[in-house]
Order: sequence, then C-alpha cells, then structure tokens
Amino acid sequence: MNGKTKLNGEARWGKTFNGKSFRYDVDFSDVKGQENVKRALEVSAAGGHNILLIGPPGSGKTMLAKRIPTILSEMTIDEALETTKIHSVAGLINASSGIVNYRPFRSPHHTISDVGLIGGGQPGEVSISQNGVLFLDELPEFKKNVLEVLRQPIENGEVTISRAKLSLTYPANFMLVSAMNPCPCGYYTDPKNECSCNPQLIQRYLSKISGPLLDRIDIHIEVPALEYDKLSGKETGEKSENIRK
Repeated sequence: MNGKTKLNGEARWGKTFNGKSFRYDVDFSDVKGQENVKRALEVSAAGGHNILLIGPPGSGKTMLAKRIPTILSEMTIDEALETTKIHSVAGLINASSGIVNYRPFRSPHHTISDVGLIGGGQPGEVSISQNGVLFLDELPEFKKNVLEVLRQPIENGEVTISRAKLSLTYPANFMLVSAMNPCPCGYYTDPKNECSCNPQLIQRYLSKISGPLLDRIDIHIEVPALEYDKLSGKETGEKSENIRK
C-alpha cells in the first residue's frame, strides 16, 4: 500500500501516522454531480456520523460510499495499533502485512449471519471495521435479526459476546454507511422510470429496518439519478485530498 501512485494522470495518496504515503484506488473527483450528497458525506466523515443513502439503481450510492475512506482523517499511532491487533486476531494479517495504517472499509454481503457481523470466537465485521467504515449495501435485504444486533455496538462502540465458558468484549467504533432503494423495484422516487410497487409492498419493504436502528443513523440523504448530460460532461469534482483537508 505504500508509495505514490498515479491513476488517470493524477496522484492520489494519503498520509499515515508516520508520514508515509499510501495510495487510494478511488477518488471523489471521479464522481459527477451529486454535490448535495457529497456535502452530506463530508459532514458525516467530519463528525463520525452514521449515514443512509437512499436512491434508485444506478444513482451512484455504492460508488460514493467506497470513496468515504479517502476523506477521513489519517490514523493515529494508537488507532493503527488497535486496528492491527483486531485484524491479527481475525486472521487477516500475515508476516508480510505489517501494521494496518489505513482506515478499514468493510462491505459484507447481505447474506451474512449475525455471528459473522457481530463476532463469535473471533471478531466480526463490526470489530474489523474499527476506526474505519462498515458499509451495508441493500440494507433491507439483510435479515432483520442481523440488523438488530447492530444496535448495541452503534450505541456503545463495543460488542460483548457471551459464551458458556467465557465472555469477550471487542471494540466496535466504526462509521456506519448504508444504502438502499426506496422500494423493491427501486424506482419509487425516480421521475424517469415508473414504479411497479403497490403501497403495501413498499411499506413491507421499508419495515424491514426498525425504528430504533434508523434512529441511530444520523443522516438520511436522497441520491437522485443523474441526467445523461451531467454524467457525460467533462467536469470533474473536488478531489478527496482537498475535501479531507
């Protein structure tokens, strides 16, 4: 990860706690339009707020979410050591990996179990995301019991796993970023495509996410589909480096 790399003719890099550089494979300058959403993500990153992106398919929700780590502040030495310990316990580090000096970005599939998310004998995704981002794409597609176990770690910043012979407490201080369609077909709020869902179907879809969990997500932002002219334009957005500063 160390080293200065040029992508599309531009250098994209961040700094670690010891001043070394590491590359980003993505950058916010790749994103066309969506200025309101970018601003919401900037506020979210600055304050460590959880955020929910709502919009039709193809509006760029996942693309935006993957770029959030590029605007987060550099890790401190304490954060790097803490993250490295967790990744080591989870078996994600080998002899050549060295210290984890970048903020994690974890994106588990919606078929994940509650044990895989929270942890069991080893840290789950909420702990592996420590000091970084946990991205849950297609949020209503996750099993309801899996989503409900998120409430404790979001509230307390740690998760306690109790078994018959032992009790383990892992840190779980992460930024939750989630994305979802407004309805099962995805086009409820899209002016260009007709929604094929009836009100009952939409209500059933949205009710998969409980009120207490939504209450713990500070920012809800709509991500509209962009016009072709906006997407095909040559204008580039603000660089991640500038946003991070």
